[in-house]
Amino acid sequence: TPLKKSIETLISLYASLLLSSIVAIKRFQTEILDVFNVCFSFLQHLQDAQPWMDKLEQTCNQVDFIERHMKYLRCLQHIEELSATVQQCLMTSSAWEAIRAVDSMAALDYGLNQSRCSHLQNFLQATLSFWHKIMKDRLTSDFEKLLTQLHWPIISPPTQSLTPTPSCQETEGQLELLVGQLLALQTSEALSSPQMSKPAPLCLPIQIMLLPLNKRFKYHFYGNRQTNSVSKPEWYLTQVLMWMGNNSTFMEETIQPILDRGGVTLSAKVELCRGLLSLVQEKVTSDASKLLYDDVLFCHLVEEVLQFEKELRSNHSYPAELPGVLHLLLEDAVLQKWLTMEKKMAVEKMDAMLSAERAWSSQYKDISDMDDLKAPDCAETFMTLLQVITERYRTLPCPSAQLKFLELQKELVDDFRIRLTQVMKEESRCPLGVRYCAILNAVNYISTILGDWGNDVFFLQLQQTAVSLGEEAVPGGLGIMEMGRLASLEGSLFDGLLALLDRLKGDMLGRLLDFLMREIKEKAKPYCQERWLSLPSQQDQSTMSLSSTACPMMLCVRDRLLNLHQVLGFSLFHLAWQGLAERLDNFLYQDVILCNNFSDGGAAQLQFDMTRNLFPLFGHYCKKPENFFKHVKEACIILCLNVGSAILLRSLIKESDMTRDCAGTGDPPPESALNELGVFCLAPCDVLILLSLRTSWSGC
Repeated sequence: TPLKKSIETLISLYASLLLSSIVAIKRFQTEILDVFNVCFSFLQHLQDAQPWMDKLEQTCNQVDFIERHMKYLRCLQHIEELSATVQQCLMTSSAWEAIRAVDSMAALDYGLNQSRCSHLQNFLQATLSFWHKIMKDRLTSDFEKLLTQLHWPIISPPTQSLTPTPSCQETEGQLELLVGQLLALQTSEALSSPQMSKPAPLCLPIQIMLLPLNKRFKYHFYGNRQTNSVSKPEWYLTQVLMWMGNNSTFMEETIQPILDRGGVTLSAKVELCRGLLSLVQEKVTSDASKLLYDDVLFCHLVEEVLQFEKELRSNHSYPAELPGVLHLLLEDAVLQKWLTMEKKMAVEKMDAMLSAERAWSSQYKDISDMDDLKAPDCAETFMTLLQVITERYRTLPCPSAQLKFLELQKELVDDFRIRLTQVMKEESRCPLGVRYCAILNAVNYISTILGDWGNDVFFLQLQQTAVSLGEEAVPGGLGIMEMGRLASLEGSLFDGLLALLDRLKGDMLGRLLDFLMREIKEKAKPYCQERWLSLPSQQDQSTMSLSSTACPMMLCVRDRLLNLHQVLGFSLFHLAWQGLAERLDNFLYQDVILCNNFSDGGAAQLQFDMTRNLFPLFGHYCKKPENFFKHVKEACIILCLNVGSAILLRSLIKESDMTRDCAGTGDPPPESALNELGVFCLAPCDVLILLSLRTSWSGC
């Protein structure tokens, strides 16, 4: 059947595939055996060749060992040859050839830096040091003899230039030759002993030129000499400055041209200052550690060091990038002592200035052009004290140390503010007294100066430093908001103090104005009780005059304004008269106008009293004083409206109130009508109250 044929066909195909697979497997087994035989033969060959390889490696190692020894011996021979060359050159006075041989020796030493031949290195360095010392001593001796001929060093101010004259060409040539040889010798020394982190050593010729000055300095300012006194640091500081000044001309006119021709990019004058400065640094460091427990001598040392640094930078043009002596004052113990002494002395001076006889008087009181702030002597002396502290730490090379002094200043300002507050409370019973107003002027003066400091470049730089240092800069740290304001320059480092001072100033102004208003209200009692209903109309009077009951109040206001103008600074008086005007406006509106009824004559009299008498009292200090009495001015307008206008205005306001909630009305709001009359401050409801106070239209 077809099914049986298909099964037979499949069986035959499977059998043929199985047979082919068996044949392929046998062939693969054969190939694997062949590969295994080849690998076995290769491994057998390697095993047989291993002794030959071991012998070859041993031979190569021996060759390498011999070669390294040959190089070692050749290097040693080269060192001996260079040493012999140096010796031969020195015997024949061939200094340049000797220097070149020493340079080669130094280059070889530099090349052996990575070598593990420590004994060879030590031998080479010892040989190099030996010849370098001999050559340096010989050149130094020759150079010192030549300097003696040139009358170096110059101890006193020179009367004439020591630059070699044209007749001294031989001396000039010798000087240039020796300077060049010394510079070349120093180059080889620097090559063999590189300075990684230390500052560059002084130019070798300058080192030799400084030797006699070093001896003089050690002789006079060390040991048991009378000139070596810790109480007189100005002696050695002034002496060093004199040496710098006396020898600067010689360095610039004689040594500098030689350096320039030799391609040396150094300033001879600066190198001399650097060398002399090292003497000062060592001496100041020694003295400062001895004076940590002597307040007077320590303060004197700090003052002299600051003055020395100032003269060094200004008079001798010492580069700002090079360290002077100020960094010596930044050692932890010295800096902490300095800060402690600054605070101690400042507190003592604050006590003295506040108890002085003229503490609360201004030294410029008789000079109007210079007395806008009318600051008392104690405030000016205090801010001068802070300015002096600023000048002392302004030039410090460490911003974090400057911030410590700034924190001290802020602490002193807060201490002074507390002292002013205590004195103010004692004087608060008489706010118009001289001392109370002087305290107010002092607070305003300090606030003004601190505001100016906040925009000063120096303090802005400190502000950025404080932001970069973060919590390390300010004790207690800075909040995120405050840090952001400082970083964006929206605030200043003095914002906290300014807020406290402004609060004190506002409190004192408030006390002053309250006192004035109590006095004015007392004087105004008759005016408040004036019979406004019975006053004759304007037509019945030939001329208008000030109400007799208003005279005491007006005189009081006038006298107090004049008094405040004399005793308060300009900006403070501006705030005071405006505050007084605002309070007076509210008082007259509430206690005079709203508490009375007015006839036409009474309203006219009130308007005359205000516009022709009260407002002009403030007209001396502004162009439009009526703008500061908006309630009184607008109330007078309403009270003095003619009857017809008043009736229309009242109707308009009432109709507006009734139709306020109705949609679609086209009537103009009452505010428009009020604005046309010049009324902008009073609300329509207030206007209705004022209209109800009029008695001339009670029957309408």
